[in-house]
Amino acid sequence: MRVQRGFTLIELLVVLAMVALLTAIVPLAFERLRESAQYRDAVRSVLSDMRQARYRALSEGRDVRFRVDLAHRNYGIEGRPPKSLPEPLRLRTTVADIELKADQTAGILFLPSGGATGGTIEILRPGGAGVRLTVDWLSGGVTQSAVQQ
Repeated sequence: MRVQRGFTLIELLVVLAMVALLTAIVPLAFERLRESAQYRDAVRSVLSDMRQARYRALSEGRDVRFRVDLAHRNYGIEGRPPKSLPEPLRLRTTVADIELKADQTAGILFLPSGGATGGTIEILRPGGAGVRLTVDWLSGGVTQSAVQQ
């Protein structure tokens, strides 16, 4: 009695087809995962900077401005190095007229009394969905809500 070892041609073709399928799917899934991570990091960073600007205004007793440069795609607390927004994401702002400049920069001023000039900053994904960060003009509090397409 003889025992045969090895794989049949059909088994090898099935394995090769599965490898080809995985090779096609994995880069797409990895790109989506990377974009999702960049989006979450950007939202976390902007929210953190806005809350830090409010805290600094309250604790240091002086005005602190959170600035967004729409032309150069960066943001941050004024007086510190700006942070860049990842390429597929977009910024959209609604701020007080006195905080909107001709060079496409917008700001939200946090006051030592706890208030702010108020406004919203939206971080949008390529499809149009994203998050809206709203600064209340009376309390200076920052809230987060979803933006639908």
